[in-house]
Amino acid sequence: MIDVFDFTLDPAWIQIGWGVALVLAALCCWFANVFTLPGNWLIVGLAALFTYLLPPAEYGRGFGWITVGVLALIAVLGEVIEFAAGAAGAAKHGASRRAMLLSIVGAAVGSITGAAIGIPVPIIGPLVAAVGGGAAGAFGGAYLGEIWKGKQHPERTAVSTGALIGRLFGTVGKLSAGAAMVAVLAVMTFMPADVKTLPKAVPVDAESQAR
Repeated sequence: MIDVFDFTLDPAWIQIGWGVALVLAALCCWFANVFTLPGNWLIVGLAALFTYLLPPAEYGRGFGWITVGVLALIAVLGEVIEFAAGAAGAAKHGASRRAMLLSIVGAAVGSITGAAIGIPVPIIGPLVAAVGGGAAGAFGGAYLGEIWKGKQHPERTAVSTGALIGRLFGTVGKLSAGAAMVAVLAVMTFMPADVKTLPKAVPVDAESQAR
């Protein structure tokens, strides 16, 4: 007899529900990259927490610590791309510390402002506007920093342009790495557990088949 009042959830459905929540949270963390926040590392942290609380051996699907390690490596790659882009930008043109600091502040303010401006265009609008706003903010911040340092207009423009290009390429590179992380997470979260963990079929001998 089926107990209609039995509301016990199957562990697989529990895992799927939390898996959907994980992917949605990872997307939010990915978007946080445009605001100069460590969004990719937040994805790694969420993945580690998910693996710890919902091990695949117990829930029948999901990913283990190897996948978390792969996500961490991709996050490191994103940081390297961002750092290399920054080094090839303002720093290459001899930017002062003031210019570098104000460039970061300007990028954060610009990305937030850009995201707010892009809200009328669903989904893609805030993302594109935030990236563009961050680049413009990096330019403005670096320019103010060089004014503070007392440099002339040609030097200010060169440093500021370098900051803009570095910020733009760095953000795109970091977003690309984050997108790869979200894709890996989305696939592995709903991947069935290793078939090696499933019970093996009992072999049937020829005599039993004849019967």
